[in-house]
Amino acid sequence: TEIVRRKPYCVLLLDEIEKAHPDTFNLLLQILDDGQLTDAKGRKVNFKNTIIIMTSNIGSPHLLDGVTAEGVITEGARAAVMAELRREFRPEFLNRVDDVVLFKPLSRSEIKTIIELLVIDLRKRLVDRHIDLELTDAARDFIAKTAYDPVYGARPLKRYLQHQLETKIGRALLAGTIGEGMTVTVGVDAGGLTVATG
Repeated sequence: TEIVRRKPYCVLLLDEIEKAHPDTFNLLLQILDDGQLTDAKGRKVNFKNTIIIMTSNIGSPHLLDGVTAEGVITEGARAAVMAELRREFRPEFLNRVDDVVLFKPLSRSEIKTIIELLVIDLRKRLVDRHIDLELTDAARDFIAKTAYDPVYGARPLKRYLQHQLETKIGRALLAGTIGEGMTVTVGVDAGGLTVATG
């Protein structure tokens, strides 16, 4: 409550709310109902200007299977997710939630966009050494196919790039095979990602 007390105009993200302790829901009921919460020191903390976003993985298997080729969530999938939410959360809690937004799994092009953003971040870190980084289309496709898991979303992409690409580049830097002014080209072969200089 201290953060909200100091900065009442904020966004509060509660990730994977279904894993929260049951007492948390009692506190949330008070916040969602009254717009305030009394903290341990007896102070009333105003939440009326706080946007609360809660995420959940409840029903995600229905969303993985319930998306049309055009990327639209089917009514059947939507109904199945809502049914699971009603089984998991008390009605008095759900009735205080303004809206439930369902997200479809990422498309192949969205995955490639995320990969590109992660590569741009890596490029920025290499610019101090005057090293450029290029990925072949085959490498992008390989990363998208190998590292993306619809169940876990895009998080595994970042870990994969850290373990499989950044580690290789780091070792090559330490070995001296990659140096200042070089362009590093990331490709793919039967063993996975390859790093070559040019």
